[in-house]
Amino acid sequence: MKAVWVVRLLVLLLVRWVPGYDCLVGVNGTATQPLLVDLTLIRNATEKGAVCLDGTPGAYHLNRGSGSGENNWLVELEGGGWCNDIRTCVFRKTTPHGSSNYMEKQIEFTGILSNKPEENPDFYNWNRARILYCDGASFAGEGYNEAAGLYFRGQRIFQAAMEDLMSKGMQSANQALLTGCSAGGLASILHCDEFQALFPGNTEVKCLADAGLFLDATDVAGGHTLRSFYEGVVTLQIQESLATKEADPKGYWQACKFNYSKCNDDQIKFLQGFRNQMLDATKEFSNLKQNGLFINSCFAHCQSERQDTWYGDNSPTIQDKGIAKSVGDWYFDRAEVKEIDCPYPCDKTCHNLVPR
Repeated sequence: MKAVWVVRLLVLLLVRWVPGYDCLVGVNGTATQPLLVDLTLIRNATEKGAVCLDGTPGAYHLNRGSGSGENNWLVELEGGGWCNDIRTCVFRKTTPHGSSNYMEKQIEFTGILSNKPEENPDFYNWNRARILYCDGASFAGEGYNEAAGLYFRGQRIFQAAMEDLMSKGMQSANQALLTGCSAGGLASILHCDEFQALFPGNTEVKCLADAGLFLDATDVAGGHTLRSFYEGVVTLQIQESLATKEADPKGYWQACKFNYSKCNDDQIKFLQGFRNQMLDATKEFSNLKQNGLFINSCFAHCQSERQDTWYGDNSPTIQDKGIAKSVGDWYFDRAEVKEIDCPYPCDKTCHNLVPR
C-alpha cells in the first residue's frame, strides 16, 4: 500500500442536515450550479455477476477529465450504511442502495467531485467517477441467498467497475486516488491494495477514507454494541452505538443524542473519551510519514462530498487549514499532514449537523 489518508474519522453520524447548510455555496459566498452527471451501467455487469442485491447491474457516474488532469483519475466509492440480516437486505432491494432500478439518472458532483477550480482546486479537471453502492457490504460481499433472492456481489461490482474504467482510459493514469465516505470510506481501505495493483509502479496511487473508521468502542452502559450490531453509518455511533435504548433504558442520553448542544459536562467528557479511543487507534498509522490525517471535532459526516465542508470561505479548518488543502498537500507531497483538532466543543469552524 503506497499511502492512505483518513479524513474526519467518524465520531458521530447525523441523520439530517442542520438548517442553513442545505444550499450549495461556493467561494466568496456565491451560489453555484453543480455539475449534473449521467448514470452509466457497468459494462457486462450481469454477465460478470456484478449486480446489486436485487440482481440488477451495478452502476457509476463518470465525468471526464481535461487539460493537465486528462490522465489522472479519482474514483469515489459511495457510502450508505450496511444491511446486517436478510430482512434489512431485502428492504434495500427497493431502494437505490439495493437496485439500479431506483438509482437517480443524474447526480450532482460537488466537493471532491466538483469540476470547478474555485470549488475543488486540486482535482477539478481529473477524471472523476462515483461507483454506486448497492451491495450492502462495503463492496466486499460474495454470495447468493436463493430463498430471499439476494445477490451479495460487492466484490464483483468493484472489480467490474474497475475493469470498465480501465477500458475507458484509467489504465494509462499518471495519478490515481481511490476515495469514499462512510461505508465507502471503509471500502476504500479494504480495496486500497487491490486498487494500487491495477497500475504500473510509476503511477502515483493513494487512498482516502472519509469517515471510514469504525471503532469497537464502549457504549454508555459499558457494552460493545458494534460487536453485535454493525449495521453501520445510517444511524451509527451516538444514536445506535454509544447511546442505544438498551444501553440507556432511562433516557439519560435522550436530549444529548438528538441535540448535541444539550449534552452536559459528564456527557461531553464521555464523548471526548471516545475521541481519545480513536486517537489511540490511529497512533501507529499516524507514525508513518506517507500517511495523512485530518481529524476535526465536528458533528459532521462525509465532509469531502459536501461543498460547504470541502472547500469554501467558511469551511472547517484546523489551524487555518481546510480539508481540501490538507488532502491536496498530502496527495501531492507538498507537506506532511497530521492535523488533529482540539476536543469538542472547541472548534468554532465546524458545520455541525443536527438530526431533527
